[in-house]
Amino acid sequence: MKLFSQKDVDRKALKGARIAVIGYGSQGRAHALNLKDSGFDVVVGVRRGGDGWKSAKKDGLAVAEPATAVVGAELVAMLTPDLTQKGVYKSIEKGLKKGATLLFAHGFNIHFKQIRPRKDLDVVLIAPKGPGGLVRRQYQQGRGVPSLIAVFQDPSGKGFAKALAYAHGIGGTRGGVLKTTFAEETETDLFGEQAVLCGGATELVVKGFETLVEAGYQPEVAYYECLHELKLIVDLLHEGGLAKMHKYISETAKYGDLTRGPRIVNAATKKEMRKVLKEIQQGKFARQWISENAKGRRKYDRLMKKDLTHKIEKVGAALRERMPWLSEERA
Repeated sequence: MKLFSQKDVDRKALKGARIAVIGYGSQGRAHALNLKDSGFDVVVGVRRGGDGWKSAKKDGLAVAEPATAVVGAELVAMLTPDLTQKGVYKSIEKGLKKGATLLFAHGFNIHFKQIRPRKDLDVVLIAPKGPGGLVRRQYQQGRGVPSLIAVFQDPSGKGFAKALAYAHGIGGTRGGVLKTTFAEETETDLFGEQAVLCGGATELVVKGFETLVEAGYQPEVAYYECLHELKLIVDLLHEGGLAKMHKYISETAKYGDLTRGPRIVNAATKKEMRKVLKEIQQGKFARQWISENAKGRRKYDRLMKKDLTHKIEKVGAALRERMPWLSEERA
């Protein structure tokens, strides 16, 4: 393993380059502002008159519609949502400068062949391992969020150098940049979201809440125990791994962790995780998600409604009103 840092950056790779950031959501805003503050010539490509257009102008950035923004740009960062990128690429492809660099923050569309980029383009990836708000805050504080770097096609022979220079521009080299591939980044990112970070964690919380409530315990107490206090454990894990968590929880909690945890997340769970991973690797998940969008997201909307109307949400909303510091922490 090699973590690339500021000393590895070729400062000439993007010197004087015009960078078009397509999209102004969480990552788009962070990347555009960080790049501007790093001295790059940045233009944001967004729909005229939309929220992104207004927000980018308010932030003091040059704005243009995507097809116009890419004209003359040495590097184009595709930072719109995954399932819009195919259409966006079609709309900007003719305007892309020959030999330009096309950069992604997630490999979904390249890995699953939704976008088949022109052969003259360098196609690279810089994926910060954190949300856009954190990428921006860390940069402003003189730090940086670790990032992944990958090269899909490299006709110029300078794709890696340009990607690393871009990572440096958004602060990634301060936290370290790890080399990967589009396939590895895409498949591990999807697996992490589905099996652990989002799907796994939320289902564990909800099932724990339901178990306590069905056993006759107060929903409010169940909420505190299964959801509210999760942040304490996640923060400890994030800051120092298993060792720090074990250092700061009680001996009773440690014993319960070591003897009961494997009964909840067990061999059967891991077997299902392998199935989930296989579906990602074989493209089954991608095909389902693309098809769901094409059909109007009916199943998605039904499942989302079920999630957001669950009792844990109603109980949690009432309890969170009494904890104003929660919203203050996010500000």
